[in-house]
Amino acid sequence: MATPETDTRTAETKDCPVCHGTGEVARTVRVGRKRRAVGEQSGICLNCLGTGAQPHPG
Repeated sequence: MATPETDTRTAETKDCPVCHGTGEVARTVRVGRKRRAVGEQSGICLNCLGTGAQPHPG
């Protein structure tokens, strides 16, 4: 009987350069007619879509 082939490679994922692996980025909250900044809120990273891993090119 043949032995099952196992994949011994480990996938090394690099952190996303935008969110540094957290999956979240800070977004400035602006209010009023003059659009003054009053604080920040966290939002999902659009580069990695919240996974924290660097997206593969192509």
